[in-house]
Amino acid sequence: MGETEIVIEPGKQEILIKHIADASRELVFKAFTDPEIYAKWIGPVDMETELKLFEPKTGGSWKYIQRDEAGNEFGFHGVNHEVEPNERIIGTFEFEGLPEKGHVILESVKFVELEANKTEIQEQSVFLSVEDRDGMVGSNMEQGVRESYMQLDELLKSMQG
Repeated sequence: MGETEIVIEPGKQEILIKHIADASRELVFKAFTDPEIYAKWIGPVDMETELKLFEPKTGGSWKYIQRDEAGNEFGFHGVNHEVEPNERIIGTFEFEGLPEKGHVILESVKFVELEANKTEIQEQSVFLSVEDRDGMVGSNMEQGVRESYMQLDELLKSMQG
């Protein structure tokens, strides 16, 4: 299983995440852009993800709903500004559960091949304010990120063999 590092510096408007996956860059990128694979690993382990819209291309949009065991729904959406196969995905991310609009996050995900069958996923999330960033951190996002990557690692392992 890979390692996940989450960097949250006080007073900054960003969150940096690095994860090392035991898979080729092409396979990791596929896990981020194939709707059937993506829905299986994104989000906490106790939630089910339903993709409503998934266009993993430059200019494409996405929207998904996650449901917990009690049936509560949490919606997320965004736009892909740049999708460069096996290299990076740059786009927006917005949680629909906030009381007011305007809490858009700019996200960059880079796929760096370390060696054969090892890929570092480098995520940078930039928030409009430190308060927005701290609100996300306070929502237990770290646990969700770690559980997502744990599920991704399990899927990548099963896909390889």
